Amino acid sequence: MTAQAHHRDSIGMSVFSFIVVGTLIALGVWQLQRRVEKHALIAALNERLSAAPQPLPLATRWNALTPENDEFRRVTFTATFRAVSYARVYTSGSALRTDVASLGSFVFAPAVLADGGTVVVNRGFVPEGAKGAEASHAPLTMTGYLRFPEKPGWITPAPDLNKGLWFARDHLDMARALSWGIVAPFYVDLEAPSPPSGVPKPGPLEVRLRDDHLQYAITWFALAAAVAIAFGFWLRGRARAAPASQG
Repeated sequence: MTAQAHHRDSIGMSVFSFIVVGTLIALGVWQLQRRVEKHALIAALNERLSAAPQPLPLATRWNALTPENDEFRRVTFTATFRAVSYARVYTSGSALRTDVASLGSFVFAPAVLADGGTVVVNRGFVPEGAKGAEASHAPLTMTGYLRFPEKPGWITPAPDLNKGLWFARDHLDMARALSWGIVAPFYVDLEAPSPPSGVPKPGPLEVRLRDDHLQYAITWFALAAAVAIAFGFWLRGRARAAPASQG
């Protein structure tokens, strides 16, 4: 190999190694930034979940509510469940409720407020094989958490309309399919009260978000170090071999 070719190969490998190391370091830094953001999110959600419930915002403010600022806020309101078909959302366990760890479904039903507006309520969990009790049609004071519709992913099964069964918590799609009419852009995860039969079972939510960003960052930084060390050994070998090849 000529000295010119040797030099050209060294430059090419150097540029490649610097790009790889730089990319790996950038990924590690990004994971650290994500960790800071995740901790801030967890703190915000814990604050919302532990706060005293506030009156449900007026309908005039509903469209101003956003997942970023209002998801999981505790609210209280009085409403009456409508005598219409309800929807079920299949689940194999909940990431937000420790008491839901088996197959079953969550029951969603529309409830009418005193001002005539309709809010969809997730009444709670029904284990597979059990039957959910019909909702009372008397005014009921409820406490729960504001939630926003979950959009189905590309692998999410389509709803089984014959069974009234959904696989994503998209209450707006339920309202269209089951002719509930115009409903609030959010739904409410019911915390209390429980029905006399105990089914569906409402309950408190808790934040259990995965926080693996530090481990990921360490992995990316370790890979960057490994590539840099490997390049150093390669470069050292090339330098030793250069005099022999030139001879």
